[in-house]
Amino acid sequence: MTQTFYFYDLETSGFNPRTQRIMQFAGQRTSLNLETVGEPHDVLIELTGDVLPDPDAILVTGITPQRTKAEGLSEKQFLELFHEEIAIPGTIFVGFNSIRFDDEFMRALHYRNLYDPYEWQWKDDRGKWDLLDVVRMTRALRPDGIQWPYSSDGKQANRLELIAAVNNLEHTHAHNALSDVVASIGVAKLILDQQPKLFNYLLELREKPKVKALVQNNTPFVYTSGRYSSQFEKTTVAVVLEEMPDNSGALVYDLRVSPMEWLSNHDKADKPYRGPLKVMKYNRCPAVAPLSVLDKDSWKRIGLSMETIVTNLAQVKEQKEALLATFEATSIPLPLPMLELPLEEVDSRMYDGFYGEKDRRMCTRIRAMTTDELLEFEPEFEDVRLPGLFFLYKARQFPKSQLADDRILWERYVEKQFLDGADNSKYQLYMKRLQELAKLEYLDADKRYILEELALYAQSAVPLQSY
Repeated sequence: MTQTFYFYDLETSGFNPRTQRIMQFAGQRTSLNLETVGEPHDVLIELTGDVLPDPDAILVTGITPQRTKAEGLSEKQFLELFHEEIAIPGTIFVGFNSIRFDDEFMRALHYRNLYDPYEWQWKDDRGKWDLLDVVRMTRALRPDGIQWPYSSDGKQANRLELIAAVNNLEHTHAHNALSDVVASIGVAKLILDQQPKLFNYLLELREKPKVKALVQNNTPFVYTSGRYSSQFEKTTVAVVLEEMPDNSGALVYDLRVSPMEWLSNHDKADKPYRGPLKVMKYNRCPAVAPLSVLDKDSWKRIGLSMETIVTNLAQVKEQKEALLATFEATSIPLPLPMLELPLEEVDSRMYDGFYGEKDRRMCTRIRAMTTDELLEFEPEFEDVRLPGLFFLYKARQFPKSQLADDRILWERYVEKQFLDGADNSKYQLYMKRLQELAKLEYLDADKRYILEELALYAQSAVPLQSY
C-alpha cells in the first residue's frame, strides 16, 4: 500500500479539547518525498450551541462563531468529508505539535460524534508523526544547514513562525491553519534536504515496537522532549526505570540529574514532585536515539558528558526503589467507573476505555441515520457513556430530531453549562473577559468588531428562559 503524508493544522475555540472545539481544519497531502499531492483542504466547522469560545483565542484567529455558522460544515458533515477524502488508507498524519494538541482535538471530535477516537490514525496502514520533536532533535544533534531562531530574550526558540521566517519559508499568516500547513511542509523539506538521515531515522522510529526496542534493557538513550530545558536544546540522556502497567509507555529518568541529590531535596520538599521522572508514551512518536549519535559538538550542545551519565546511571540502579516510590506518590488515580454518568461529564470521559463490539456496531448504525430516523430511535447501549453521547450528538448535529422533552433537557443542559456558578459561571467570566479586552487601547477596529460579535453570540446562545 502506498503511504502518503497528510500535513494538517487546526484553529480552535480554546485550548481544552474536552470543552472547546475545532473551528478551522486545513491540510495538504504530500508524497513521502514531500511533493504535493492534490489540492489542499481548508474547512470551517460550525461551533455547537453549548460552547462559549475563549475570547483571547478568537482574537488570535479572527474566526468568529457567527462565521462558522454562516460558512462552516457541521461536525457530522466534516467527519464524513474527512473519512471519505482525507483519512484514506496509508495516510500518515503530520503536524507541528500535533500529537499534544491537534490530535487531541481530533480524537475528541470523533468521540463526540460516535466514531472510534483512534482508528483514523492506525487502521488500514495509517499513522501519525509530529514535526516539533523532529525539529528539536535536529537542532540538538544535527543543526548544520539550517538557520535556528531565538526568542526576544535570547533563548532558543522552535516556534513554527520563527523557523519559517529565519529560513525564508512561505508563511503568510501565522494562526491561519492553511498557512501553518504550508509552513510545516516547508520546515519538513528543509530538514529532509539538509539532514536526510535523521529525518528518515525519526520517521521510521515513530512506530511503537521500534521505540520500545531502542529504550529497553536498561540502556541509556538520547531523548528530546518539550519537558526538558531549552538551555540544552530540549535534549537529555535518559534511562527506563520500568514499563507502565498497561504497556503504553515507560517511566524514564533524566540522567542529567544526580539521583542521590534529587532524592535528598525531594524528601525536604513540601509536596511530592516528579523532577527528573517522566512518563514516555510509546504512541506519541517520542524523539529518541542511541548514544552513538552524539558527537563531540552534540555532547557540548546538550551540556552532558559520558562521565556524568555513567555516574548517575550507577546511582539510578542503587536507588531504583526509592525513585519508583516518589513517582507513585505523584500519580493521579484513574476515575472510578459509574453506573450512571451525568450528562455534563460525558464529554470528559473519552479515555475511560474502549467500546464493546455491540456498541461499536450501534454507533455505526446511528451515524448513517437521517433526522427522521433518529426522531424516535431508542438504542440500547452497554457502555455508560453512550446514552449521554447519543443525546448530545442528536442535539448538536440534528436539532430537528428533538422531541419536546428532549428540547427542554437540552436547554437545561446548555443553561447549566453557561450559568452554573452565579458570578463565576462560564457566561459571567466570558462577559467579564470581553470587557477587560475592550479596554486595551492597542486593539484595532477589526478586533473590536470581533469582541462585539462575541458578546452578541453569547447573548444569543443562552436559553431565553434564563434571562
